[in-house]
Amino acid sequence: MTSSDTPDQPVPQPDTATALRERLAEQLGSRASVSAVFGEPVTSHGVTVIPVAEIGFGFAAGTSPEAGAANTGGGGGGAGARPRGYIEIKDGTATYKPLRAPWVNVAVPLTALLAGTVVPLLVRRLAKRRPR
Repeated sequence: MTSSDTPDQPVPQPDTATALRERLAEQLGSRASVSAVFGEPVTSHGVTVIPVAEIGFGFAAGTSPEAGAANTGGGGGGAGARPRGYIEIKDGTATYKPLRAPWVNVAVPLTALLAGTVVPLLVRRLAKRRPR
């Protein structure tokens, strides 16, 4: 087989995908800082509170595999943050206080109430059905 008999192969382009990924990472990374996770401290009446959040970043990039397609590519990225709690500094002692989801304040007591009501009823019914 001669070189003229080989199927057309894509011509390797400069690594545009890598450059694009690096640029996206740089732009997203420049926004990631300690202040993105730990908010600005607030001090009042001798107590300092520092908000704490969980952040996540993701991104992707790619280029066209077509021969002769110069600089065709795309990418995207995103970030998200969720409040997780706060650090309270009082009298020289720092304490982390997690934030609970609001539904936990309702679900846990309701579950305990239902369990305290239903379990004794079930035990009585099972005791009555038991042959003696």
